[in-house]
Amino acid sequence: MRALLVVNPAATTTSARTRDVLAHALASDLKLEVVATAYRGHARDLARQAAEGGEIELVVALGGDGTVNEVVNGLLYHGPDPERLPKLAVVPGGSTNVFARALGLPNDAVEATGAVLDALRDRTSRTVGLGLVSGTPGSEDEGVPSRWFTFCAGFGFDAGVVGRVEQQREHGRKSTHALYIRQVLRQFLAEPNRRAGGGIILERPDADPVTDLILAIICNTSPWTYLGNRPVYASPRASFDTGLDVLALSKLSTPAVARYATQLLRSTPERGPHGKHATSLHDLTDFTLHSQAPLPFQVDGDHLGLRTSATFTGVRRALRVIV
Repeated sequence: MRALLVVNPAATTTSARTRDVLAHALASDLKLEVVATAYRGHARDLARQAAEGGEIELVVALGGDGTVNEVVNGLLYHGPDPERLPKLAVVPGGSTNVFARALGLPNDAVEATGAVLDALRDRTSRTVGLGLVSGTPGSEDEGVPSRWFTFCAGFGFDAGVVGRVEQQREHGRKSTHALYIRQVLRQFLAEPNRRAGGGIILERPDADPVTDLILAIICNTSPWTYLGNRPVYASPRASFDTGLDVLALSKLSTPAVARYATQLLRSTPERGPHGKHATSLHDLTDFTLHSQAPLPFQVDGDHLGLRTSATFTGVRRALRVIV
């Protein structure tokens, strides 16, 4: 099988020596080309070239969730076609690796490489659904390019946290769970509408709009994220086999934050956050989020700036993954 290994040399949890060992292991079973990314968006460009060239059968992403997201967007640049496009394999190298772990892969890069090689030898794979977010027609964000995401997107508070973390990392801070917690607290203190009456509206076909939201977390799988090895379930029923799930909150007062943070930390595959100011929606195919004021927006942990609107589509059977 002809394969392309896309390596992020800045991956948080793998050294250059480890990446060389993993590439050598993969090359024992594959006709492997190895390319290290050199700029933001490079992984997307490489995967797009592989999809358009027609010769590569497998693209392996060695890096964190950001690298995986770029590879997915490159593979699906012209739309999903799981029977024709190269398959995807993932070797986790980031700090969290939500997508790889949601697929059931070990969080250790060496063990995950072994699992991928076993799957290749056994010819096992699965087709996963993905999320697609686009600019909303008629809005000021109409011309924003569409973006695929593998496990989550966020509009409002949580995206603001992601933006703050990215700023800290640009200043040389390491991506740690303590860093995220500090930025959650800072975002909370800076949130202008945290008590009640947020400006986000969720609209979907054949249903009344959900109004006065402060944040919306869109999940394509469960768990939503990890704190170390602890899984966090914002939308426990989210799955690669269904549409998109949404957890939205309409109040972030100090008591509300304490309640929902506790619920998230204690969340299980059976129950996530719940209560008077929490809205949970399951298996959505099409919906739009609007806000009068520009709000932070993120996909798969990548901050994309401020938006006033975003339209989401849950696409079943979008990509075939080796697992």
